[in-house]
Amino acid sequence: MKFVLPITLVIISMLSWQWKGSSAEQNQTLSLCATCPPGFELTDDNQCKLRTPYQQYESRKGDDAGVGGLKTALPKVRDGFTPQQIDLGRYLFFDPVLSKDGTISCATCHNPDKGFSDGLKTSVGVNHTSLKRAAPTLWNVAFYKKFFWDARATSLEEQMTGPLYSHEEMGTTREQLLKALNQVESYQDLFRQAFPNKKENEIELTEVYTAIAAFESSLISLNSRYDQYAHGYHEALNKQEIEGLNIFRSFVARCAECHTPPLFTNQQVAVIGLAEPEGKPRDVGAEKTFNDTTLRAAFKVPTLRNIERTAPYTHSGRFNTVREMIEFYTKGRGHEVKSNEHLRIHWHIWEPNLTNNEMDRLVDFIKTLTDESFKPRTPKQVPSGIAIKESSTNKSLSSIQNY
Repeated sequence: MKFVLPITLVIISMLSWQWKGSSAEQNQTLSLCATCPPGFELTDDNQCKLRTPYQQYESRKGDDAGVGGLKTALPKVRDGFTPQQIDLGRYLFFDPVLSKDGTISCATCHNPDKGFSDGLKTSVGVNHTSLKRAAPTLWNVAFYKKFFWDARATSLEEQMTGPLYSHEEMGTTREQLLKALNQVESYQDLFRQAFPNKKENEIELTEVYTAIAAFESSLISLNSRYDQYAHGYHEALNKQEIEGLNIFRSFVARCAECHTPPLFTNQQVAVIGLAEPEGKPRDVGAEKTFNDTTLRAAFKVPTLRNIERTAPYTHSGRFNTVREMIEFYTKGRGHEVKSNEHLRIHWHIWEPNLTNNEMDRLVDFIKTLTDESFKPRTPKQVPSGIAIKESSTNKSLSSIQNY
């Protein structure tokens, strides 16, 4: 029973706040929200600190290695941003002004309605450029230490410079980005609110990065039915879902060894022996990042949280359903690797030979990891004046200042 109170408080916070957004949307005034997102507590020094029942657990405290049990502590979280910085980051995240031609925002590839992915096998950048990899989810990135499928970035700030300045993705430059933002008077005022101690009148790149990182760090998903079960409310899962949980954690399926609770990723890279889509060259993945041939075709282990929303799956969008992904693993170690290719497949990948019933139960359990109760609201309008369509994956320019 001692776990009921924290869960209740989180639910009350969610119902009373529900990411109302800033008064800029509600009252047509330009003032940022002064309240923390749900799941966060506002401190006396105006910082938003995450509060979750997982923080009371000692098992695997911090970043110690090992397979997580139900009552396992989370890794260190990145929090402490102000409500104003988070809300400013929300506007920037949805604003296509950050792209070269005003057609693409961060939310184009990381759509809240699609699990902060985009529903595509591989994403699409400026000028309808087909990109190399799928867009990973952003849920719970506040706990991550490596970013991108190939783990080449070590911070959210470093990660966001990739798509911003890639000619194929958002296509802008540092100079163009600053010019675009500084020519929007509303943004100048909002940045002063979010950074009251700023010395320069003009917007600076570090402030842009901090605000977006603040918003992305607020995307917390830890209140699924699985989480309620883990905290002691055993009626949250039915018999079949509990059976799936037991299979998931078993030494036969070995899912939890890489998809480690409570984040359901161990944040490591792994070679699983996946073939590329027909006609596509081998994506070397983390081999390039670490200059290590043993990591050829290694990719970051993705989280399974909200995976029900983020199909298709893998770095190349190979599988359309969770069941297809599970079937790949049960077919056996290296069964897709060509005879003339040598891949150092991760030692956790073997031949579980799961039955149809076991695979069905795994699917049942994985669906209990869905939790979008803290999903932020898409702004009705953004300071740049660029219209946001109903679908966040399709942005169009209705009116934009010359920049």
